[in-house]
Amino acid sequence: MYKLLLRPLFFKLNAETAHNAVLSLLTWMRHIPFGRLLLRLLYKRDSPNLAKEVFGIKFPNPVGLAAGLDKNADHYNELSDCGFGFIEVGSLTLEPQSGNPKPRVFRVPKDNAIINRMGINNCGIRKAICNIQDNPPECIMAISLAKNSKSSEEDEIVRDYETSMSLSYDFADMFVLNISCPNVAGTEALQDIDLLSNVVDHLLSMRLTYEKYKPILLKVSPDISYKQLDDILNYCMLSGIDGIVAGNTTRKREGLSISESRLKDLGDGGLSGAPLYAKSLELVKHVFGYTKGRLPIIGVGGIMSPAQADEMLKAGASLIEVYSGFIYEGPSLIKKIIKYLGRTKS
Repeated sequence: MYKLLLRPLFFKLNAETAHNAVLSLLTWMRHIPFGRLLLRLLYKRDSPNLAKEVFGIKFPNPVGLAAGLDKNADHYNELSDCGFGFIEVGSLTLEPQSGNPKPRVFRVPKDNAIINRMGINNCGIRKAICNIQDNPPECIMAISLAKNSKSSEEDEIVRDYETSMSLSYDFADMFVLNISCPNVAGTEALQDIDLLSNVVDHLLSMRLTYEKYKPILLKVSPDISYKQLDDILNYCMLSGIDGIVAGNTTRKREGLSISESRLKDLGDGGLSGAPLYAKSLELVKHVFGYTKGRLPIIGVGGIMSPAQADEMLKAGASLIEVYSGFIYEGPSLIKKIIKYLGRTKS
């Protein structure tokens, strides 16, 4: 139904308008009688043989939704009805921010790719918490946290993450620190080990004051050098970071078949989708090999088929996330992945 009816309609709209239309449709499904039941009947597949415990959390299956779709923590329950084992919301910042000027999202249908320079537009952590309180989660939920664009000094950056996590600590099952978004000035500087350790040390110390332990993960870029990545991994293994999300969108343009002039029109945002898969797979393999499996990995980036999902897990990922595949293939992709993984595991 999605590929035959909905996707052609959505793809007639610009990408950001289509994004908002999808969210409106999910809101509609929430409020009509039996709407969510219909989603579950169509797309959710029981998979007891795929349940696994990671970070001390028991996931019903290893397939999650990456951050970026449910930016403001509005639709995680409806999205989980599509078969996901967990939902990552955000990224969320301490204060609301409007993001970069429009247009800022572009599809490349020929290559099953998306280029975005959204700039982490979101309603801010406080409004997101209100959304969560109004609609209690019925799924495992990760909150992705980022710094505000205007925060440039080290103490401001520490404050952004620390305050955001303290406000939202009771409302998430785990946290992902987005330190690698290519569309927000200064975020990539967080991958410098000195600044990173100062920020994360504060969060790890703060976590000790809470009664319940919540996992904290770092989301790293596929564009950094392996030397820089290895410094981050060494720090993670020594500090108590619980895992790695590998990776994020890329500024590189390998794998695209469109012309140079068209690429210039699309701007310098982050590339996601099918062309990113090989880079993401290599990133997961490196993290797993370097850490000898000590750090659980969420593999994300360009997964467009059940076979690729399986390959990512076999490369060392404990869990995986999809985003562009969900946009291009629809929710049936999740059901197909679960069916494929269940068959290969049995």
